[in-house]
Amino acid sequence: MMMMDGSLCYWPGINRFFYFSWMLLLLIISLLSCQLGASAALSQARNVLLIIADDGGFEMGVYGNNRCQTPHLDALAAQSLVFSRARTSVSSCSPSRAALLTGLPSHENGLYGLHHDVHHYNSFENVRSLPTILRENGVRTGIIGKKHVGPGSAYTFDYEQTEENNSIMQVGRNITRIKLLVREFLEQQNETQPFLLYVAFHDPHRCDHENPFYGHFCDKFGNGEPGYGHIADWKPIRYKPEDVLLPYFVPNTAAAREDIASQYTTISRLDQGVGLVLEELRKAGKADDTLIIFSSDNGISFPNGRTNMYEPGLAVPMFIKSPDDESRRGEMTDIQANLLDIVPTVLNWFDIDYPKYHILKPNQPIRLTGKSLLPLLSGENGIKSDTFYGSHVTHEITMNYPMRTIIQEERYKLIHNLNAPGTPFPIDQDFYLSPTFLDMLNRTLNGRPLRWIKELKDYYFREEWEMFDLKTDPKECVNVHRKKKYKEKFFELKEKLFQWQKSTYDPWLCAPHGVLLENAEGPFCAPLHNRKYFKEL
Repeated sequence: MMMMDGSLCYWPGINRFFYFSWMLLLLIISLLSCQLGASAALSQARNVLLIIADDGGFEMGVYGNNRCQTPHLDALAAQSLVFSRARTSVSSCSPSRAALLTGLPSHENGLYGLHHDVHHYNSFENVRSLPTILRENGVRTGIIGKKHVGPGSAYTFDYEQTEENNSIMQVGRNITRIKLLVREFLEQQNETQPFLLYVAFHDPHRCDHENPFYGHFCDKFGNGEPGYGHIADWKPIRYKPEDVLLPYFVPNTAAAREDIASQYTTISRLDQGVGLVLEELRKAGKADDTLIIFSSDNGISFPNGRTNMYEPGLAVPMFIKSPDDESRRGEMTDIQANLLDIVPTVLNWFDIDYPKYHILKPNQPIRLTGKSLLPLLSGENGIKSDTFYGSHVTHEITMNYPMRTIIQEERYKLIHNLNAPGTPFPIDQDFYLSPTFLDMLNRTLNGRPLRWIKELKDYYFREEWEMFDLKTDPKECVNVHRKKKYKEKFFELKEKLFQWQKSTYDPWLCAPHGVLLENAEGPFCAPLHNRKYFKEL
C-alpha cells in the first residue's frame, strides 16, 4: 500500500507476498534505470583530441602575430582557454614527446635523445605511457603522424599511422592524407567507447637536413608546382621576407627573414590541417564530447630556440577547449603550464587514477611532476603557478649537453649547464644547415655584425650556472647568479632543483662535481674535488 507521499506503508496484517512482490518490482525498475543511465553515459563517451605541432612557435594571431595567417588555430583558441606561459620540460623532439606521453621528465622515463636512426634512444621498457594506461581502462587510442618514441612495447596505440608504417611526409605534412586517416579512425570508433586521438603534425619542422629539395621547411612539398606534388586540400600562402615579424631572438638579417617567411608558409599548412581535423571531428558528431588540446613539442628551430633551456626553446603555444565548461573560452591565463601536465589532465578527464609502480627499484615509486589543468577551465581562485622544472640530456647522439632548470614565481630562472664551461654548446644538423645559422657563421668569420642579441662565442661557451631575472631581463641577456642581490635566491633555487632531481631519481644528480652513490639512507654525492680545475678554464 502506498501513502499519499509515495512511501510504502507496511502494516502488520498486510499480505507478505504482495509486499515482497512490490519490492521486487521496484528493484527491477531500479536496475533497468541504472542500465539505461549507464548506456546513456556510454553513448556520450568523453574523448580527447591531442594535436601537437613539430617545432611550433607563437606565429599565430592569438599570440599577437598578425602577419602569419592562422584562422583555424585562432578560431580554436577563441573557444579555448589559452596559456601564455606554457613550456616543455625538454627542448628536443623525441625526449619531449616521451615526456608528454609519460608525464615524466626525460631523465626519469629514460629517453634521453632522438629515437630514430643512429641516435637510437628509448625509454625504459616498463615505463607506463598514456596509451598503455588508457587502454587498460577501456579507452581506445590512436596516433596519426610523428611518433618518434620507443620502444614500441611502451608506446603502443590501438590505431597507428606514423613514420613507422608510412612516409612521415605523408602522415605528417600531407593534410589531405591526415584528414582521411582521422576520418578512418573515427569511422572505426565504437560509439560507446571513449577514445584518445593524438594527431602529431610534422609541420613546421625544418627540412634542410633530410628533404632540402622541398625547401627549408618543406614549404614547397605538395604546393602543386612541377616536381613538388599536390596536396588537394592545401591552399599555399607565400609570405614576403620584409613582411614577417622577427622574434627578438632571431637575427635581423635578410637570411633570417627569408627563413621565417618559409616557416610561415608551413605554419599556414599546419593551420589548414588543424581545420580539416576539427571538421572531421564535427562531422563524426564528436565535437560536443571531446576535450581538445593543442600545443607543440618544443620551441622553434632558431638560435636560442630548440635544444636550449632558454625561453625560446622551452616556451610553447597551448590552448584547451572543453565541451563541458564554456566560462573561460577565449580567455588567456598567465598560470604556468608544462607538457608534463598533459598526462594528469587527460587522466583527470577520463577519471582514471595514475597507477602505482616503479621503473628501476621498488623503493623508487614513480610520481608525476605535473598536475591536471582542468580546474583552470573553470577559474583561477586559489590557483598559483607551480615551480617549473626542466631536464635535457641530449638531442642528436653527438650533442651530449645535460642541462637542468628551475623557474620560480615566473620570475627567477636558474639553468645548470653540467658540461660548462669547458664544452661548447652543440649545434644540430637541421639548424646548422639553415640559412639563419649559416649566415651567422659567415658573419662571424668575416667580422661582420650578427645583428643579434648576443655573440656566437657567448652562445657556444656558457657558464655552469646561468640565472636570469625574467621580470627585468625577459630576453635572458644578463646572468645574475654572481650578483650579491641575487645570492640568497640563487642558493634557494639551487637547493630546490637538487631536491626535485633527487625525487625524480636523476642519474645526473651529482654531476659535474660529484659521483652519485647510495647507502642505507639513500643516494648521496661523493665529491670529486674538481672545482679548482673548472675555475681555471
